[in-house]
Amino acid sequence: MDEDLRSLLDRVRDESGGSLAYQRLVRAEDRDELAAVLTAREQPLWARELAAFRLGCAGDRRAFETLVLLLNHRDPERCVSASYALARLGDPRTPRAAAALATNTLRTAYAMHPVRLLTELRAPESVPALIATLSGLLTPDEPHWRVALACVEGLGRLGDARARPVLEAARDLPRLATAAATALGRLP
Repeated sequence: MDEDLRSLLDRVRDESGGSLAYQRLVRAEDRDELAAVLTAREQPLWARELAAFRLGCAGDRRAFETLVLLLNHRDPERCVSASYALARLGDPRTPRAAAALATNTLRTAYAMHPVRLLTELRAPESVPALIATLSGLLTPDEPHWRVALACVEGLGRLGDARARPVLEAARDLPRLATAAATALGRLP
């Protein structure tokens, strides 16, 4: 069993209290049965998350909307599982959705996982979204400096010269200086 799935199952089992519904979802082989959980009324969040994760990892695009909602959740563990499944889903809408979440200035506190997903996807939307997000976070007392750091690291991994000006600006901030210098060293 995949370690990411095992981690999700352990967390969700605790949330569900090990209910029969949990056991049914863990054993479900029928994708239609899993997809029905995503649209059925009054399903608990843990059930939707588990069904969406399993469908997303299987490449079933019916999980897309639920996974995007979970990618922007206030619970970081839900964001991690959604990001993992979205990276494996293969839906062409994923980069655009992740970019929209990463650049939403009203949700910057929850942008870490969309930023990391954009880096992993290496899509055309990735570099512009990371530049835009980082540009808005370049102040000395920025409370979301960890999101800025994820942008810097992502831009370094992506190695796109368009990031040079924003990385040079990030190099002037103590919390970002080392990562920005490393990222700049990776640019052509």
